Amino acid sequence: MPNTIYTSTFTFAKREFDNEFHVLDNAIAQLARSIPGYMGEEAWENSATGLISNVYYWESMEALRVLIEHPIHQEAKRKQARWLNGFQVVIAQVTHTYGDGGIPHPLGKVRPSRP
Repeated sequence: MPNTIYTSTFTFAKREFDNEFHVLDNAIAQLARSIPGYMGEEAWENSATGLISNVYYWESMEALRVLIEHPIHQEAKRKQARWLNGFQVVIAQVTHTYGDGGIPHPLGKVRPSRP
């Protein structure tokens, strides 16, 4: 298992999604999953605010940079205002992860680390 794990969280408020959005969104997801160092992902929607969050887990910052710098991701960044009413990106280093194994999680097989 990696010594350092990173997350990239993309939280956004959606506008109208058209076919081009879905094609580009799917391409980015497939690209992320193909990058060595990709560990998994989760998606959440807050029904009270309507905000959506996509969380990707990475074995290294270098793996995450492959996605960030890829032309497909850059295209999505240029066009985001067509589909989004705002967004926030958080890149974070995971310092601890643990659980009881009762739910599937992208980091479920990472060695437990407690604060």
